[in-house]
Amino acid sequence: MKTCSLIAIGAVFMVLTRLASATQADDTMITITGITAGATPFISKLTLQVSSTTVLKNIQFAIDPKPGSVTRPLSGTYSNDYLVSRGFEHPPEVILPVYGLYAGYTNTVRLTYRFLDGSSKQAFTSITTPTFDDQGCGYNHPTRFQPRTNSTRLSYDYIFDSSACGDFSPVILDSDGALRWVSPFRSFPALVGASTFFDGAVYVSRGSTLSRVDLDGSVSLLADYSNLGVESLHHNIERGKTGLLIEVDTNAWYESVILEVDSADGHLLKIFNMADIISAAMIAGGDDPSQFVFQRTPQSNNDWFHNNAAAYNRADDSVIISSRENFVICIDYKTRTIKWILGDPTKKWHQFPSLAQFALMLAPGSLPPIGQHAISITYDQNLLLFDNGLNSLFPLNQPKGELRTFSSPRKYSLDLVGKIATEVWEFPMDQSVYSPICSSCYEDAPLNYLIDYASVAVFPPPPDGVLAQLLGLDAAGEKIFYYQYRKNGPCITAYNSIPVHLENTKFPTVGPQALNLSTRGLVSVGDNVLIGGFIVTGTEPKRMVLRALGPSLSGFGLSDVLADPVLSVYDSSGTLVTSNDNWQSDVNHFVVESNGLAPAHLEESAIARYMAPGAYTVIVTGRDATPGIGLVELYDISTPANAKFVNMSTRGSVGTGDNVLISGFIIGDVESATVVVRALGPTLATPPYGVSGVLSDPTLTIYDSNGSPIASNDNWQDDPNASLVQKNGLTPPNALESALVLRLPAGAYTAVVRGANGATGVGLAEVYTLH
Repeated sequence: MKTCSLIAIGAVFMVLTRLASATQADDTMITITGITAGATPFISKLTLQVSSTTVLKNIQFAIDPKPGSVTRPLSGTYSNDYLVSRGFEHPPEVILPVYGLYAGYTNTVRLTYRFLDGSSKQAFTSITTPTFDDQGCGYNHPTRFQPRTNSTRLSYDYIFDSSACGDFSPVILDSDGALRWVSPFRSFPALVGASTFFDGAVYVSRGSTLSRVDLDGSVSLLADYSNLGVESLHHNIERGKTGLLIEVDTNAWYESVILEVDSADGHLLKIFNMADIISAAMIAGGDDPSQFVFQRTPQSNNDWFHNNAAAYNRADDSVIISSRENFVICIDYKTRTIKWILGDPTKKWHQFPSLAQFALMLAPGSLPPIGQHAISITYDQNLLLFDNGLNSLFPLNQPKGELRTFSSPRKYSLDLVGKIATEVWEFPMDQSVYSPICSSCYEDAPLNYLIDYASVAVFPPPPDGVLAQLLGLDAAGEKIFYYQYRKNGPCITAYNSIPVHLENTKFPTVGPQALNLSTRGLVSVGDNVLIGGFIVTGTEPKRMVLRALGPSLSGFGLSDVLADPVLSVYDSSGTLVTSNDNWQSDVNHFVVESNGLAPAHLEESAIARYMAPGAYTVIVTGRDATPGIGLVELYDISTPANAKFVNMSTRGSVGTGDNVLISGFIIGDVESATVVVRALGPTLATPPYGVSGVLSDPTLTIYDSNGSPIASNDNWQDDPNASLVQKNGLTPPNALESALVLRLPAGAYTAVVRGANGATGVGLAEVYTLH
């Protein structure tokens, strides 16, 4: 009798234990019940049966690369809210789009289901796709001058090719040369069509309209600009200040008007009419614009400008515009006035004093850009472009200027105070490649380039067509891949190509902004605690997780770590908002867990809160007076458009060895963000800080996620971009302090603050996002 009772009690205990430890992943049944072909062979849709969709946080798919490939798996993560908003969720059924499949192949697709309690589980399936007919464009079988090497140093694995070949362009390739996506809504050639990849979607023009093509194959019309006199979009679509820069032909002006439009609904934000801008400058300078600026007529387009690219520079709030016929010209975004011009001084434009006064002089040994395309701003605020080497073609643009027999990407450092442009990089391929029209070169991570030779031939192009080539360079200048595509019409197979990141696309996407700041430093007492600060702007609260770690740092080889960190948050008035000692005691600890941010040790601290717009201070102390190395972290886990981080900073003790001040920050999932990073020391001794024992001469070094240094500064005025720091009102008060302006692609970065000549003291690291 007693034995039976013990068995019964034991069974109940096991059931209760199972119930107590069960997770949402354990309790939720998910079954793959169907696979449906998508709009192209590169897209499929999985049908899932989910016992409870209310506990789902997100679903991720990842496609295994083919054997031997070193490309990162193409992957996408859909939040549950996104699936609902797109109409993919009808409980208990969920439709999961999978894009980026290999055509004519049995793809292994791995799924990860994540739940609100932080639990997760995995599954996998196989999707067999039909072959794809590339309609003679050559994408299926490129000539591989250099097959993708086994090196994993290249920062990108995927390429958006703004092409117009066949009825399926534009396309996305991987760095092995394999097609991974084609558009079900075709684009037209560069003179009458444009396309780009932006915030996890493709944008394609037709005539006066702009449409969005999602990676799942759905197509939606954004806007029709015919009411503005627009006849067609052409050449490039680029990221602007708040929307997209589109280049348009109107019924009055040919290839000389740029519009900024909203990327969500296409509505007009701003107009840059280069005829008006240049005419105003010429009249103000005493010249006759009718000798240089020409309106369209029934008889002629009058291609006097030939705009083919534009780039917004957030560091100085300007738009840089490429005129193939004339020059590269920089326009102040707010006033729409000329700031500077870079071009061949032997061309017609330089004969007008009103325009020549804006010209940047070329440093000795530097070549001017001629007939250039694809202008952009690099990580270190240099100007990058593809220099085609073809002189002016418009009959009234005389003299035509210099003509070269080769093409090359070029990068220029611009001294806008001294008005000097210095060529700092080129890749002329021993002057063996001539691509006189179209083409591009873009930088991904620092010094990683994608070069597109769109029209490898003489000019004018021969009747049998031209070749196109794609070349990838890593930061060491090594060729990682080099592919050539069969002859086709000029600018058809590969007009303009940009690196894109499809290895972990999130839906909805997280735009270009700083999302996280973490700083490691010595935590002691008095002024030598670890202090973080951040500012939230906008009209909505921002959901954040704040953490203070100590014991976990032992796993990174650090000794003398902070044994029991305590985290406190204060508002701008100095009022304590919230505090935490051990993370599980926070009322919102489940939010910390569900976002994968639970500290490894119970003694560590974490707080999850909605923070209203304002300025906040985060202080990390030890539970006792024993000093140790600690880490303070600020995570933005919700990114509504009307609430943004503008500043994150951390103050701490700067020593030597492991005890330097180390700040990490993460840029959002897509595109580049422009940031100002500062390191202060002497300023902290002055009011209102009044800190003693400050760092007398801080130095600042920025490292990428591989640990490679990409930028450094000792005294801020010595940096080539010091004027941009001043323009943004972020001048360090002391000349010995450091500052850098950087345009960084999405990824993780580390800022290390040291003392010059081994000096020690209290320092401040700051990251400002320019919006």
